[in-house]
Amino acid sequence: MSENIMVRQAEKAKVNLWQKSKKVILAFQHLIAMFGATVLVPILTGLDPTVALFTAGLGTLIFHLCTKGMVPVFLGSSFAFIPLILAVKELYNGDLAYAQGGMVVAGLIYIVFAFLIKRIGVERIKRYLAPQVVGPIIIVIGMNLVPTAFGMARENLIVASITLGTALLINIKGKGFISQLSILLGVVTGYAVALGMGIVDTTIIKEASLFGIPSFSLPKFDMGAIMIIAPVVLAVFMEHLGDITTNGEVVGKNFIENPGLNRTLLGDGIATVVAASLGGPANTTYGENTGVLAITKNYDPSILRLAAVFAMILGFVSKIGAMLNSIPTAVMGGISLMLFSMIALIGVKTIRNNKVEFNWKNILVMASILVLGLGSGIIESKFGITIGIPVTEVVKISGLSFAAIVGILLNTILNR
Repeated sequence: MSENIMVRQAEKAKVNLWQKSKKVILAFQHLIAMFGATVLVPILTGLDPTVALFTAGLGTLIFHLCTKGMVPVFLGSSFAFIPLILAVKELYNGDLAYAQGGMVVAGLIYIVFAFLIKRIGVERIKRYLAPQVVGPIIIVIGMNLVPTAFGMARENLIVASITLGTALLINIKGKGFISQLSILLGVVTGYAVALGMGIVDTTIIKEASLFGIPSFSLPKFDMGAIMIIAPVVLAVFMEHLGDITTNGEVVGKNFIENPGLNRTLLGDGIATVVAASLGGPANTTYGENTGVLAITKNYDPSILRLAAVFAMILGFVSKIGAMLNSIPTAVMGGISLMLFSMIALIGVKTIRNNKVEFNWKNILVMASILVLGLGSGIIESKFGITIGIPVTEVVKISGLSFAAIVGILLNTILNR
């Protein structure tokens, strides 16, 4: 009798070990998906990449805490802030602490939005997010990212094609757990091919120290810098709305309703405040990781939290960070084509699954969002402020944000 109990306990221990091992592998796959974009923002702006990795992981854990651990989201560096950080950097003689101060205030505005939405009620917000609005917005999110992925893939089309082909083959033909590793195995295959072709820069791995402390720094506050950066919140709010809606469509849950848009905004806002306070870029929900969810069909939020812990550790382990940084752009481009295309397909499924009626009103709404979102590029408006020194800067509203605003308004007018 005791022998049978011991056998069952041993088998149970093996199963538990295997389940934990699967989580580690899937978390590492999410880490690879977010790595390139997360470190690119600090590289372009002058912020510390190791701080960006640490704050991305910390911000993700904060987000999951605010959203009751329900939303399988990873937060990484936001691209929307890049031109504004550079503008502040130039205005304040390269002192990025003032840009940090502006991002802290932007995060605080997010938090204010969260409390306003809680007071207004999510039900009122949901009334304006009909499938004929949400579906095209998701399509625009995915399709706007595809050219970026193709630009990366063009650096070596052979390597990119092998990476993409491997990932697609495993995703289609793979069975069980193997099919969930299509991204990781695609990247490994692409990396091996690139290594054989001699296009992998291994010197950054050799030269990197084993451990290092990220260069954390405190923000400085000036009204001029704040007024340059803060208005971008209007644009990233719509992007946040689109990302959370997309994530919900992938998982099959309405995260706008539960845990609520107010909680997701709160998580994003606090994460940005913390990141900017430590010297990192503003945080945002990542489409790359939503693409991973769509491909693997594993929606366990704890896997994203484990990936967040890995990112925080990575901020202190320079060797591993250098190894991931050595992945050729073409490899990441090939895998990104798969990730971003999946997001666009989710938008199509949203329209189909909700059985949107193709009458002239809905067609006009959907066409407006698609045309404006995919064709408008950047809508620019200038403003001038005089606070001690004259400041004139450009606020950029992405085609996605503009299309979403027009689509929501048009649908409200036509469909009451």
